[in-house]
Amino acid sequence: MSPRGVSTPDVRERLFAAAERVVERDGPGALTSRAVTTEAGCAKGLLHAHFAGLDAFVAELCLDRFARTAERARALSRLVGQDTVVRNLDAVALTLLDSAGPALSGLAMSRATSTRLIREALAGGAPGFTAIEEAVTAYLVAEQRLGRVAETTDPGSAALAIVATAHHLLMTGGPGTPDPRPRVRRLVATLVEG
Repeated sequence: MSPRGVSTPDVRERLFAAAERVVERDGPGALTSRAVTTEAGCAKGLLHAHFAGLDAFVAELCLDRFARTAERARALSRLVGQDTVVRNLDAVALTLLDSAGPALSGLAMSRATSTRLIREALAGGAPGFTAIEEAVTAYLVAEQRLGRVAETTDPGSAALAIVATAHHLLMTGGPGTPDPRPRVRRLVATLVEG
């Protein structure tokens, strides 16, 4: 436990990772500021010292994870012509489902203030599903130009299908539901290879 008055390095990521562990292990209903700080092994007031309450913390956590996935999707542009299209797309699509993704989505949607804050941030330009969809579309267009994606494939529709499916699985998944990864892999392969 960090003593009072001693700085905690990488506090945001430490708290975010702790929250993911709590939600993944105990479900969204178990997430409290005390549960997060206890899991993180830091002072009880640390979360409130860095965020304007638990709802703001949850919103920031979700937005951070969206931004990471959008960055990974944008990195597809560096993979054009490398490995296989299916593997490259799988890596991005499955990032949406990694860790506590489904539980975090459920958590955010169950907290009205967090949902509002997330929607406001997305409307203000924060990267979300739209940024991921645009990056996947651009990647598919580039691969299509190289002949690695069929000319009959509509890149925008394929990207929408991948991102929308991941979104659907995030919103409907949870403890006890089947692993969504095989379904996403099949979808990506079907869209790209036919």
